[in-house]
Amino acid sequence: MDIDMLFYEKEGWGQSYFRIAGVDEVGRGCLFGDVVAAAVILPEGLIIEGVDDSKKLTAKKREALYELIMEQALAVGVGHVDSSMIDEINIKQASRLAMKKAVKGLGILPDYMLIDAEKIDLPLPQQAIIKGDANSQSIAAASIIAKVTRDRLCEGLWEDLYPDYGIAIHKGYATKLHRERIVTLGPTPMHRRSFLGRILVEQPTLF
Repeated sequence: MDIDMLFYEKEGWGQSYFRIAGVDEVGRGCLFGDVVAAAVILPEGLIIEGVDDSKKLTAKKREALYELIMEQALAVGVGHVDSSMIDEINIKQASRLAMKKAVKGLGILPDYMLIDAEKIDLPLPQQAIIKGDANSQSIAAASIIAKVTRDRLCEGLWEDLYPDYGIAIHKGYATKLHRERIVTLGPTPMHRRSFLGRILVEQPTLF
């Protein structure tokens, strides 16, 4: 059975909400770098073929859809929270803060928010949807914008800053290569210290 990716949007439009923002974040499980969120408001009734949970798409497909979404969205906002703030307030709160920043960055105020399994601290009507990026086109679009934004940082700026860590390859996730580099070279200022406890304790087992 095909999922109606506009099911939740249609419910909103039926209640006269026409600026529905889909919101999602990426990088929650990474050891390195910012958690990045995006908020996307798409025109009522628009269907962008192929939009789905960014994790299910190839990098090439995500890049192509990113361009389409940027062209056709009424508004797009992106929010970042860096590793020191993640360590300070924890990753759940940091993800919520990045989402809030993304919504505030839209430039137009949404009248309704569809969020991937989270609550955003803004006085706006909102609905948290479990596996939202696989069930709502707006949330899926946000997941694609957030993922491409973060991947470009991993392959560009962050790779240039710390070329010995393989950031462009593993995107900050806890791969064997990444864990080995952290043990060998020590963490960078962009590593999330609160995530590294076990890796730095486990050192002997890596060799």
